[in-house]
Amino acid sequence: MSQLLLLRAPGTRRTRPTRPATTHRRRAGRTLTGTLVGLLAAALVVTGAGPALAVPAPPVNPSDAEIGGAQAAQDAAAAEVGRIAGLVAAAESQLEQVQVQAEAAGTALLAAEEALAAAQAAADQTAADLAAATQTVTDAQGRLSDFSRDSYMNGAALTSEVALLDAGGPAELVQRAAMLDWVAENQLDVLGDLEVARVQQANADSAAREALAVQAAAEQAATEAKDDADAQVADQTAVYAQVSADKAAYDSQLQAAQIQLLSLQGARNAYQAWLDQRAAEEAAAAAAQQQAAAAAAAAAAAARSTPAPSSGGGGGGGGGGGGGGASSGGGGSVSAGSSGYVLPAAGRTSSCFGSRWGTLHGGVDIAAPIGTPIYAATSGVVARAGAASGFGQAVYIRGDDGAVTVYGHVNRYFVSAGERVSAGEQIAEVGNKGQSTGPHLHFEVHPGGVMYGGQVNPVPWMAARGVTIRGC
Repeated sequence: MSQLLLLRAPGTRRTRPTRPATTHRRRAGRTLTGTLVGLLAAALVVTGAGPALAVPAPPVNPSDAEIGGAQAAQDAAAAEVGRIAGLVAAAESQLEQVQVQAEAAGTALLAAEEALAAAQAAADQTAADLAAATQTVTDAQGRLSDFSRDSYMNGAALTSEVALLDAGGPAELVQRAAMLDWVAENQLDVLGDLEVARVQQANADSAAREALAVQAAAEQAATEAKDDADAQVADQTAVYAQVSADKAAYDSQLQAAQIQLLSLQGARNAYQAWLDQRAAEEAAAAAAQQQAAAAAAAAAAAARSTPAPSSGGGGGGGGGGGGGGASSGGGGSVSAGSSGYVLPAAGRTSSCFGSRWGTLHGGVDIAAPIGTPIYAATSGVVARAGAASGFGQAVYIRGDDGAVTVYGHVNRYFVSAGERVSAGEQIAEVGNKGQSTGPHLHFEVHPGGVMYGGQVNPVPWMAARGVTIRGC
């Protein structure tokens, strides 16, 4: 401390008269104050690097190789997902194709079964007619044989009168008179005609049986075609399920690769932010050190100066301001048509009417969740309700205008054959039965009244009756 005070010696004027003790104490106080300011400035200079020592340890900095590897893994997974997505799309298209074909095969099988039943009924009828004709000929031959035998036993010259007189009673008399009249009027021509009729009935029966055999063969072929279509659907369904599972696995791999890449990139960003923060703190510390050195130099200069006795000590200071900021965030109905028709179900049209892969898709598909109500498109009588090949379960309604409307793939149905329904009445609910890729209603219109054929595009048909089916 004495050495610091000696630094003030050059500013002391010895030639002046000795000042009072109070003046000396005042100067000594100012000298001590300047000395303390210098020491404080020196302390700031020495400890100016202190904030840099308080910076936390640096975060992990992933290498470029790690980030590059993660990027490559993500790109590879994305490429594989894209490839599998193409396979899924192709499998889905193929599955849709075989399902349409199976659906058509089911309809053809129903038609073949109906034709076989009609041929069987015709064959049964011709067989009955043949039996009746054969019996008629047999009866006529019997009557003629009896007459011939009686004539022979009574003599070849037996006249009509003798035959009548020889009758054993009134009943036999009447019978012989009728036989004589019949033989006289028709003789053997009637028997010939009866034989011709029997032969014709036999030919008709043979033709009916041949037609029955043809229909049976057609029904067998339709059954085999339906079985083959069902097998193709099963195989393609398995393929679709496998590629879908593969895609799900690769989607999971892609997600994991993306997470890994984001994690490494986040770590790299955190490390860069730490570097930026450390640079900013070091710059702030350097600025503070320079400011402290300047303040120390100013304090030393002020301490070395000799102020006038009347002057008072003071200090100066400076301040700085900062800024701040804020942010804020901000946070099924059925419509009736004008001609007594209604929309059969509410949903999204997923497939339209038309030929695909050489097979007719005979209706429109309306996709909707299982359980969505299905309504009778028009008033009429239920022609069929229940199991239907290809559709799983279906309802057929013969409308009052003669057109047949078909509702396929239903989950449950609430009507039965012969029951009368009104337009807009719920008859079933959407399902995923039969050959179906997802829950939907397959809706057909057969204007000619044929149960299993004669389909037309339901969209213009319904539009002409005031009901719009969108999507086709």
